[in-house]
Amino acid sequence: MEKPNFDEAVKSIILKDRRFEADAYHFLREALDHTVSKLREDELEEHRHVSGPELLQGVVEHGLREFGSMAVTVLDSWGIRSGEDVGKMVFLLIDAGAFGRSEEDSPADFVDVVNLKEELMAPFKPSRQVIKASLSDNDTDPPARGNQPAKPTEI
Repeated sequence: MEKPNFDEAVKSIILKDRRFEADAYHFLREALDHTVSKLREDELEEHRHVSGPELLQGVVEHGLREFGSMAVTVLDSWGIRSGEDVGKMVFLLIDAGAFGRSEEDSPADFVDVVNLKEELMAPFKPSRQVIKASLSDNDTDPPARGNQPAKPTEI
C-alpha cells in the first residue's frame, strides 16, 4: 500500500476527529523531524525509531524554539495540552498511514512522561526567589519613603 500524502492524511483525520487542529499535526511532524535530526547528531545513527519520551522532548524543544514564551498558548489553541495528547495524535497519524510504528509502540509511552505545560514554561520562570515582605498586624500600608529606596531592614 502506498503511503498517503501527509496533508491528505491530516485532512482525513480531521474529518473524523476534531480534537486537534491541522496546524497541530504539522507542528508534530516538524517536532519529529527536529527529534530525528538531533538523534542523528547525538548518536550518528542513520535510521532509528523515535520513542515516545524522545518525541515529547522534541516537542518541548521545537515548541520553545518556534514560539518561545507563547508555546503553551499556541499548543493549547491547537488542542495539545499534555503528553497524552501528543500520543493520541501520533496514533491517529499511524492509523492514517502517515507515521510508521514498531511493535513496541503504545499510547502508554506518552502517559505521565512529561508535564508539557511546566516544561514549556520552565525557561521563563524567575531564576531567583521572590521575597514577600510581611506586614505586622497593625500595619496595613508599607512604610512611607517618598522617593527613597527601601532600606535593607524594610525588605
